[in-house]
Amino acid sequence: MANTYSQIYVQIVFAVNGRETLIRSEYRETLQKFIAGVIANKDQKLLAIYSMPDHTHLLIGLKPNKLISELAKEIKSYSSKHINDNNWFEERFSWQEGYGVFSYSRNDLDRVVKYILNQEEHHAKTKMSFREEYLSMLRTHQIPFEEKYIFV
Repeated sequence: MANTYSQIYVQIVFAVNGRETLIRSEYRETLQKFIAGVIANKDQKLLAIYSMPDHTHLLIGLKPNKLISELAKEIKSYSSKHINDNNWFEERFSWQEGYGVFSYSRNDLDRVVKYILNQEEHHAKTKMSFREEYLSMLRTHQIPFEEKYIFV
């Protein structure tokens, strides 16, 4: 669209169904490349990605012609289909319902990229579970929530 300018940066975070630790290190890079391809095919820009055993963080430069909810749904459905089609696990793989999305300014990008790319170190250093990390993100961004509905 001519004369449309935007600068939208979002971090999308979602968990493995049941927060199971299924994404083994030998699959991480393949999964991340696959998700990067999904994002590129949707004409969006991936800035950072890291898949922990039980959750994934993405930082995306989002164009205003794409709904975040649609993109998150496509990323999760295509990647779970890829995992299942390649028989990574004996049981059917799925992502947990829902996701978190957090917006950032351009000034925040370096910090958020480092945070995402250093997820292993972050969790090892803080001893924080994904649930604790996720709740902290919701509180930091002042997003109202009911704890009883987090990852049910």
